[in-house]
Amino acid sequence: MKALIVDDERNVRNVLRQLGEWDRLGITEILEAANGVEALGIIQHEKPDIVLTDIKMPKMSGMELIEEINQLPFKGKIILITGYDDYTYMRKAIQLNSFDYLLKPIEEEAFQEVLEKVVEAVKVEASEGIEQGEILEEALKLRSNQIITTICSGESVEEDAAASLLPDEEKMDMTLLFFYGKNRPKIHIDALDEELRSRRIGRAFTYLEVENLCIVFTMENQWLYAEEWLSENMTVPVRLVQDKLDSQRSTPEVFKRLSRQLEQNQYRTIRRPDEMEAARRIKEIVSYVETYYMEDISLEKLSKMFFLTREHISRTFKKETGMNLSKFVTILRVGQAKTWLAGTEDSIYSIATMLGYQDEKYFSKLFKKVTGKTPFEYRSSGESE
Repeated sequence: MKALIVDDERNVRNVLRQLGEWDRLGITEILEAANGVEALGIIQHEKPDIVLTDIKMPKMSGMELIEEINQLPFKGKIILITGYDDYTYMRKAIQLNSFDYLLKPIEEEAFQEVLEKVVEAVKVEASEGIEQGEILEEALKLRSNQIITTICSGESVEEDAAASLLPDEEKMDMTLLFFYGKNRPKIHIDALDEELRSRRIGRAFTYLEVENLCIVFTMENQWLYAEEWLSENMTVPVRLVQDKLDSQRSTPEVFKRLSRQLEQNQYRTIRRPDEMEAARRIKEIVSYVETYYMEDISLEKLSKMFFLTREHISRTFKKETGMNLSKFVTILRVGQAKTWLAGTEDSIYSIATMLGYQDEKYFSKLFKKVTGKTPFEYRSSGESE
């Protein structure tokens, strides 16, 4: 199997030679060209299986090279090497049937991933009973990402093209996911897209103009399923911003607003499974207290019931409710006491006892601290809620 590297920068060609696991993948000959004109001659004479070409080059650009290749009986695969500011050219190259692309500066993991994929495609097409499914799927993914990127950037596309990609719903949730550092999001976002499509609740796309940025569309109130899947399957941290999408026409506006939030660090981070479990358990504790507040409730009791330390419950309970456990219980009990004082003729002592207080004076002191009145004064005033 032969590969041709086309780039006017010698150091880029050298880097690609060093990064690729050529021998392991069965690529026995690596050819080089410094521009499109030189590359075209090599392609006609050597017929390489894989061409990796830069877009911006002297004499003949990568774009012009691809257009010339399309006039030849060439069956090899073309991989673009491009910078982020070359997106317009890259989009045209996708339309000219390039196989995939690499972004500068080229990372070893990304390069190896693309190289393995293109070698597999060449092998598949060379074998009997050619399987076009995976190759077609990759091409469709590129096309889908390109369409969504174009829409979010405010450019116009055919209405049918956009409609076929998004859920058939007027109202949706739009979410931007930003992957930290050099983490490659493709494998995660492809898997998320498959999960959302299988559930028929949304789609996930890679945004081609910003590295490591992904766009997720989900039906209204269905995002929870997506976040649970991400928290259970993600191996890297992810920043998240989200907003409502009233119609597909508002996509560019919402995308711009969410992008600004990311830039201003107004995001949250998808939590790990153990963090989500801890968050669920503290919500269960709050719910338990709201139900059984008239019983004897203490940090010690909750610790034994929910298998969390007293310190953790104390800290997270205050973070969740805005007050410590004792004050939270007092507020609930006083609220119930006010209802009984206004709506029944039960004695103050009886009400205090039902609320878990054996000392009527202590109960009256707490009640006045919260309401500004003693239970007797509150009942006499005729106030009710």
